[in-house]
Amino acid sequence: MVDNSKGYRILIHTVMILLCILSVAPFIMLISSSFTTETSLIADGYFFWPRQFSAEAYRFLLSDSSIFRAYGITIILTVVGTTLSVLVTTMIAYPLSMQELPGRGIFNFYVFFTMLFSGGLVPTYMMWTQIFHIKNTFAALLFPSLLTNGFTIMMMRTYFATNIPKEVLESARIDGAREGTVLFKIVIPMSRPIVATVGLMSGIAYWNDWNNNLYYITDANLNSIQGLLNRMLTNAQYLKQAATMGNVGTSSTPTTAIRMAVVVLGVLPILCAYPFFQNNFVKGMNLGAVKG
Repeated sequence: MVDNSKGYRILIHTVMILLCILSVAPFIMLISSSFTTETSLIADGYFFWPRQFSAEAYRFLLSDSSIFRAYGITIILTVVGTTLSVLVTTMIAYPLSMQELPGRGIFNFYVFFTMLFSGGLVPTYMMWTQIFHIKNTFAALLFPSLLTNGFTIMMMRTYFATNIPKEVLESARIDGAREGTVLFKIVIPMSRPIVATVGLMSGIAYWNDWNNNLYYITDANLNSIQGLLNRMLTNAQYLKQAATMGNVGTSSTPTTAIRMAVVVLGVLPILCAYPFFQNNFVKGMNLGAVKG
C-alpha cells in the first residue's frame, strides 16, 4: 500500500525536483558555454553563467547565409519524412497485426531480421547511388536508413494487435467498410499514442541525421542543417589547427564554443517540440513495446 503521508510526498517531490535539475543543468551549461569566450573556456572551464560573454561562436555560424537555407531544407525534410515514415510504418504494421494474414510468420520474420542484420555501408551506398541514382537529390536525405525500420514496425504492430478491439474492426467490415477505410477512419484515430510516438521518433531521426548528407550530398545547396553545421565545425577546427601551425592568423577562432553553439542550434527546435508530444510518446512506448 502506498503511504500518502506528508513526509512521503515531500520525499517524492524532492527526488523529482533533483532529477529535473539534473536533466536541465547540462543544457543550461551547454548554452552558457556557447556564449563564452574561447580563452575563458580553456582557462576556467564550464560554468552555468558565462564568465566572459561572447557571441563570436554564433557570429561565425550565422555568417554563412546558407545556414538559413539548410534550416529550410531540414524543416521540409522533417515534415515530409515524418509523414511518409508514419504512413509506411502504419501500412506495414496493420496487416502484420492480423492473425488471419497468409504468411504472417514469414513477413514478421523478415521485419525482425532487418533489426539484426544489414547489408553494410558499402553495398548500401552502391545500391542507392548506382541503382536508384539518388546522389545529390532531396531523396538522398529522405529515403536511406530513415523512412522506416523494424523496431517501429514491430512496436506499432504490437499496439494494433493488443489495443484495437477486434469486435470494432469486424463490425466495420460487416457494414461494408474496406480495409483502407478501417485503417484510416478507425484504427489510426484509435491509435494516437503510438502514431505520435513513431512520428516523434522519426522526426528526431530526420532532424538529427547528418550521415545521409555526408554520404550522398556534395551539392552545397542541398545541405541539411546538421550536415552544414558538421562541415562548419570541421572548417573551424581546420582553421584553428592552421593558426596553431602559424599559417594563418585565426588563432582566436572559438572552436570549443562553436561545438556548443552547433549543439544548441541543432537540438533547440526538438526541445521546443517535445513537450507537445510527451504524454502520447510515453503512453505509446509503454503500450506498444511492453505488451507482447
